[in-house]
Amino acid sequence: MILSDVDIKRYIESGDLLIEPMYKDTIRENGVDLRFSGYIGKVSHDDVFEPGETNPDDVYRVLYVDEYIVDPGEFIILSTEEYIKLSDSLMGFINLRSSFARLGLILSPTIVDAGFEGALTVGLYSSVMPVKIRRGDRFLHVVLSRLSSNTSKPYSGRYRGIHGLSKPFPID
Repeated sequence: MILSDVDIKRYIESGDLLIEPMYKDTIRENGVDLRFSGYIGKVSHDDVFEPGETNPDDVYRVLYVDEYIVDPGEFIILSTEEYIKLSDSLMGFINLRSSFARLGLILSPTIVDAGFEGALTVGLYSSVMPVKIRRGDRFLHVVLSRLSSNTSKPYSGRYRGIHGLSKPFPID
């Protein structure tokens, strides 16, 4: 079941959902909008990336910006300003807000697992024209869904609890 704005407010009040900071326009009709934190991971590696071999710290240069122009053909990772926490009964589908998608930006398909907490980091690609993003822009829309039952394995992975940008960890 996808949560409505009424459901989202109830989950926040009960403590089963945390979003910090919260703005008056965070909660939408059927999801939440999250803002660009200003942290970007820009690929600075032109050799072959070998999962399990290449150190991700050697691949991304982390920038903190007020604004950034994503050029056509460029891929970056960026994070949300908000720190979120989902209970064991909630998960989220991450989407790019349509106002950015209409400009040719493409978001890597991503979900938020039940039990996750932290800032969200996503991959973004610009396809057709340069697009400027600014710190504080609402750029993601997360559709929240209630699981049919609490998960027996809440998210406990490497990205849990991270504030700011989370660079990829070596792939196991």
